[in-house]
Amino acid sequence: MKKGQILEGIVKRVDFPNKGIVETEEGICTVKNVIPGQRIRCVLSRVRNGRAEGRLQQILEPSPAEWESPCPHFGQCGGCTYLSLPYEEQLRIKEMQVKKLLDGVLGGQGAWQFEGIKASPVQFGYRNKMEFSFGDEMKDGPLALGMHKRGSFYDIVSVTGCQIIDEDYRRILCCVKDYFAGLQDQGMEIRFYHRLRHSGYLRHLLVRKAVKTGEILIALVTTSKEPDQAARILDGFCSTLLESDLEGKIVGILHVRNDAVADVVQSDETRILYGQDFFYEELLGLRFKVSAFSFFQTNSCGAEVLYRTAREYIGNYIGSAADGGRSGDKIVYDLYSGTGTIAQLMAPVAKRVIGVEIVEAAVEAAEKNAEINGLHNCEFIAGDVLKVLDKIEEKPDVIILDPPRDGVHPKALDKIIRYGVEHILYISCKPTSLVRDLEVFLARGYEVKRAVAVDQFPWTANVETVVLLSQQN
Repeated sequence: MKKGQILEGIVKRVDFPNKGIVETEEGICTVKNVIPGQRIRCVLSRVRNGRAEGRLQQILEPSPAEWESPCPHFGQCGGCTYLSLPYEEQLRIKEMQVKKLLDGVLGGQGAWQFEGIKASPVQFGYRNKMEFSFGDEMKDGPLALGMHKRGSFYDIVSVTGCQIIDEDYRRILCCVKDYFAGLQDQGMEIRFYHRLRHSGYLRHLLVRKAVKTGEILIALVTTSKEPDQAARILDGFCSTLLESDLEGKIVGILHVRNDAVADVVQSDETRILYGQDFFYEELLGLRFKVSAFSFFQTNSCGAEVLYRTAREYIGNYIGSAADGGRSGDKIVYDLYSGTGTIAQLMAPVAKRVIGVEIVEAAVEAAEKNAEINGLHNCEFIAGDVLKVLDKIEEKPDVIILDPPRDGVHPKALDKIIRYGVEHILYISCKPTSLVRDLEVFLARGYEVKRAVAVDQFPWTANVETVVLLSQQN
């Protein structure tokens, strides 16, 4: 096989996150964004050390399992991977992916229990957060607002028919796009931020909506290079949104300035244009204050499944006599705690819960959440886990980890293992990072007792995994 060669073959399986293993007459190659059972044509983009990678050129025959996608943007937008499959088939694929990765690292450790995958209670319109980008669908085309086109860094697809968000998101998306396009039609110089030239004003639209309370928080992200009449433009932006017909209630509209070169949604400065800079969501009987940039699970109904699972896996070791202790005598570390969701679910059966989170706004929200929920045995510390661990005097009895996609920093992982706690619960949103960290745990005397996948992100290639580790030394 040579670079540039065109091959045809059958997709035998898809490894996490979206690596299709394609069997051709010339050999095996890897192609992204395909479905098991499809017959495809691809062009080889890389051949090295006997491994070939290709780029999808054409789907010659669909998979026998496929159906017509309910989303008009499927295949163009880079967001969803499995929308052409029944939900049960998607679950089967994700379960096999997680099991294969875990088997690769746990094959020699002895008995452990893999409990399959838990479905999301809601498959469509489930997201409580979306980050839309301003741009154009083609070079020098009209203003677009939506998601990046699959395989493109620049082109934007206006996803007005997106199926993983509810109707309020779609209405807000159309409302904002039409408002700024209308200003351009009036001759106003309002350009989107060009990622190559590093010029322009409009960058992103951040929308968060609580599933349980219906509260909506909206943030317009721009550069600091404001156009003429910027104040009037922002006033009109607010008025247009507040006049829109929505099922939920807008509780806050923000203007966020961001001059980062990278295409990231972050804040150099945030100003409230209307209302407040947070909203409330409810999970498992608790109420949570969520700010614009604080971490909160993007699928509220799925998060309840995830957190029930976490509580089932580790709860007995915190607050019952299952390990010889008594209720309320354990100190729990909740590392990468976000807005304190897990910490507060564990607090009623723990002596004390200490959460560590690098986002200060999330820590402030976590403290407020604990107060709202009447939980007085929670402490939240703002800072990097790697540095904060050296400053906490109380040693943990149980540790809960819910790190970002890249997993736990190796030096932080070493400090965590040195505590020598008997039980650790690891919640991962990227199983490849999880298995890398599990190798370290296994080498240092821990064993995996139970593991389960939880589908927090229907139709996408992502999946959560919950693992219970126990110290054997």
